[in-house]
Amino acid sequence: MAIPQLSAEERQKALEKAKEARIQRAKVRDDLKSGKLTLAQVLEMKNDDVIGRMKVSTLIETLPGYGKAKAEKIMSELKIAESRRLKGLGDRQQAALLERLG
Repeated sequence: MAIPQLSAEERQKALEKAKEARIQRAKVRDDLKSGKLTLAQVLEMKNDDVIGRMKVSTLIETLPGYGKAKAEKIMSELKIAESRRLKGLGDRQQAALLERLG
C-alpha cells in the first residue's frame, strides 16, 4: 500500500493531531502515577480512541514500583502479548490485570 501524499496543510494538521494524542496519553500516565486515577478507571477508558492505543506495557511501567522488567514478567505471566494495546485487551486479560495490579 502506497503512502498517501499529503499537502503541507494536511501534514501539519496530522502532526497537531498526533501531538494532542501524545499529550492526552501523557496526562493519563501522570494522573495514574500520582494517584488521581486508578488502574480500573484507566482500563474503563480503553474505548477512547486515544487512550485505547496506549500499550499495556507502558501502562504497567507507569505504576509506582514497576519498571520494564517487572512489566514484561507480569505480561508473560498473564499471557498478554508485548505489543498489545489497551483497546485489544479481552475481558479475561483485563480482569487478570486488575486482580494482579489493582
